[in-house]
Amino acid sequence: MLSGRLSQLSQLVFRRSFQTTSKLLSSSMVTDGNTILAESLKKQGVEYVFGIVGIPVIELAMAFQSAGLKYIGMRNEQAAAYAAQAIGYLTGKPGVCLAVSGPGLLHCIGGMANAQVNCWPLLVIAGSCPEDHEGIGGFQEWPQVEASRPYCKYAGRPPSARLIPLHVERAVRLASAGRPGVSYLDMPGTLLTAEVDEDKVPELYHAEPVAPAYPNPALVEKAAEVLAKAERPLIIVGKGAAYAHAEDAVNKLVENTKIPVLPTPMGKGVVPDVSPYVVSTARTAALLKADAVLLLGARLNWMLHFGQPPRFAPDVKVIQVDINPEELHNSVKSEVAVHSDIKPFVELLSQKLAEKKVSLQPASNGWWQQLKKKQESNVAFVEAQANDKTVPLNYYAVFKTVQANIPKDSIIVSEGANTMDIGRGVLLNNKPRHRLDAGTFGTMGVGPGFAVAAAMWCRDYAPGKRVVCVEGDSAFGFSGMEIETMFRYKLPVIIVIVNNNGIYSGFDKDTMADIQSSGDVTQCTPPTSLSSEVRYEKMMEMFGETGHFCRTVEEIEAALKKAAAVTDRPSIINIAINPQSSRKPQDFNWLTESKL
Repeated sequence: MLSGRLSQLSQLVFRRSFQTTSKLLSSSMVTDGNTILAESLKKQGVEYVFGIVGIPVIELAMAFQSAGLKYIGMRNEQAAAYAAQAIGYLTGKPGVCLAVSGPGLLHCIGGMANAQVNCWPLLVIAGSCPEDHEGIGGFQEWPQVEASRPYCKYAGRPPSARLIPLHVERAVRLASAGRPGVSYLDMPGTLLTAEVDEDKVPELYHAEPVAPAYPNPALVEKAAEVLAKAERPLIIVGKGAAYAHAEDAVNKLVENTKIPVLPTPMGKGVVPDVSPYVVSTARTAALLKADAVLLLGARLNWMLHFGQPPRFAPDVKVIQVDINPEELHNSVKSEVAVHSDIKPFVELLSQKLAEKKVSLQPASNGWWQQLKKKQESNVAFVEAQANDKTVPLNYYAVFKTVQANIPKDSIIVSEGANTMDIGRGVLLNNKPRHRLDAGTFGTMGVGPGFAVAAAMWCRDYAPGKRVVCVEGDSAFGFSGMEIETMFRYKLPVIIVIVNNNGIYSGFDKDTMADIQSSGDVTQCTPPTSLSSEVRYEKMMEMFGETGHFCRTVEEIEAALKKAAAVTDRPSIINIAINPQSSRKPQDFNWLTESKL
């Protein structure tokens, strides 16, 4: 079978080479849909394609490589979609997810929805059954454009091969412009193999980037007045500010005004976590007591409790700044609602606040004293937990050890329930766009795909920078086979699995055995439990390497040092923790309940 498969691929390579040579020798100079699509993407500045090939897109993937695009073959279409959107977030240019027809595209839907909700640029391209087979039961026939549309800003199918460039330009532009999102292009097999004269293909063009949206000066003045009069102002920095590369402007604003800053999970690093102005350790108090909140590229959705009581003060004044005008006043009536890119707004606001001489003094300001008191009590609790080296370890001890031993300014990829939530407070980000997690959609399974993309970005844009993928054991199970992708492309991702034998919590081996012996395992096995102490690190043995299984702080330290020294392949560090370990008790339920 292997020789037959190699023969098929050899024939495809020969056919593609023969077609290229024939075109060069032909007086009419014809081209085909595969080539037009590949060259169109290259013209639009697309760099990366993540996907899984099969009929009818094998030759298309080869055309991508011939055109100079970087193709990364994944093990699951969902993971490919996750990787493509993460590279879009990191580079600002849509990554491409390539899939086959029918079930291939269907597997991408989860990734498409995640990118659309998360507001990351993504272009999905899927083959589809030949047009002359539609309606009569074609292979993997499915109404792909219609099925994709709910998860996209744009979904379409070029009507002919010669019009592919126009649709590619539109798809890339719409995925990138304004609030980023998803575009989908449907490519029937007959369209990809169709040949047309090159002189009939419209000239490839690249639209100029849309200029940043500048704020209404009157609204900037009004926002400055609200902040100047506030006794307890708070700045919330979202991932929109990170994507906008507004970190220099935001840091200048914060340093000049000394207003407390609270980052959202992927807003971490816009203002460094180690900054004295970041009050993440007093998050609940900051939200509850603030009388004026400046939202910079953050949405008042479930992650910020909709901006409503009881998590916010009933009379809080909200200044909302967003690139998408439809987001304004979405869950509360904002005091000031500004349609603008983050950077120009913050630059103008800084000028206005400087004129008004707004500058809180942390050493004497009453608002700062409230926050510092809460920070001190919360930090004391975390430190006590983190310094407890009792085996089995708790989350805080694990994360303190990880933080102390990973390479400086690594990109942190994280997913899982307690793993992600607790790790967010202990694993620090001092640079923007250095945290990728489950995000607004709360999607599990994103970690390995995000890590592949982040490692590719590091290789091309920040050589030497490392990616640390911190996974709960349940989360790792969604996409764990992407470890093979990391090996194939020599990506030195450090995978840390925080293994509590379950979802949220699990059970130790003896307790689990007692539970399962009490009756029908399908009725007595708790839904949140997984098998006890699964040796995930042994997946490394499939590739002739050795993983790390850890129970103690000292073992974690040694494993991380060894993993950091590896630069041509991934590492897996599997850490067995107390199955019942949990987070610090919360003042409020983390998910705000409906009042209806």
